[in-house]
Formats: sequence, C-alpha cells, structure tokens
Amino acid sequence: MKLETSQTFLNLAKDFAGECQARTRYKFIEYGARNQGLNCLAEVIDKVVFNEFNHARMFYTFIQKVKSNEVLEKIEFCADYPFKQKWDLEENLRISSEDEYAEFSSIYPAHKKIAEEEGFEEIATLYEHIIGVENCHHMLFKDLYEQVKNGTLYKKPKVVKWKCAACGYEHESKEAWETCPLCFAKQGMVMLHLKDE
Repeated sequence: MKLETSQTFLNLAKDFAGECQARTRYKFIEYGARNQGLNCLAEVIDKVVFNEFNHARMFYTFIQKVKSNEVLEKIEFCADYPFKQKWDLEENLRISSEDEYAEFSSIYPAHKKIAEEEGFEEIATLYEHIIGVENCHHMLFKDLYEQVKNGTLYKKPKVVKWKCAACGYEHESKEAWETCPLCFAKQGMVMLHLKDE
C-alpha cells in the first residue's frame, strides 16, 4: 500500500494539525501563567509546548516523505479538535490533562493499529513513542491542576526544599517564601515540586 492512499496518511495529517493546535493551546496556558507571575509554572508548560512542536515535526516529516522532491499542495480531511479552554489557568490545566488522556489512551493507539495493519511499521513505532510521552503530559497536567486547585503549588504538608530559579537560593520549609530573601524575586520564581521528580 502506498502511504499517500492510506488511512495512515490522513491520520498523520490530522495528528500534525492536532499537535500544532495543542502547542498553541499550551502556549496560551504558559502565557497566562507568566502574566500571573508564575514563571516556573510557565517554564514547565513551555517544555510541553516544545514537545508538541516536535511531535508535529515528526508527523510532518512522514507526510513530506510522500513527495520529497515535489510540493505537496494540500491534504483534505475532516476532523474535530477541542476548543474548550478559556482564560482560566486552573480549568485549562484540567482540560489539558483530559485532552492528553484522549490522545494516549484512544486516538494514538487507534492510529498506531491502523499503521500496523497498513504495513507502516516505522510510523506505528512513532505512534508508540508518542503515546508514552502523551501519557506523561497527561500526568503532568493532572498534577499541576491538582496543585493549583488545592493550593499546594507553593505549600506542602511536609518540609521540602524550595529553590529560587532566579538566584539559586534554597530553603527547607512547608511553604515557599513570598519574596526571595536573596534576590527579591517573587514566589512565581520558586521551582515547583512535581510528582514525577
């Protein structure tokens, strides 16, 4: 089977578009976090933004292999994409966790299976790798959502080491400082404690 006449080809196009949109939605979250002074949270989200960029790049790379020496004018397909996010940090983290769950639990496994059935093992392997990353994204967004919702982003039930991302100052306490005693950076510059660390 030729890639350009396969369902896998259309799935690659849909998934490229989906990753580009996820990247932009997460960039909105990162932008909102920075506007609220939550710079370290924004940095965490920015890493996910870069991951999504690279997922889109890999899907695009396989699409471009169809006509490597010619311009591929367009690919027509029908798909639906989420537009649930509003300008609310907590809610956007929750929604992002749900969106990532859908990708790793149903969308990408289905596309992987189709790629395998159509004989595109390299593309199936790409999906397999991306599924693992999207699961990590789901868990990260879920953790961040729960911390923001529960007020535990900078307040923990036990003593932890807090570190200023601006100057490196460290202090052990249950709660992060409001203003760094060394460089006077605001609390949003305190590095976060995430479940996977």
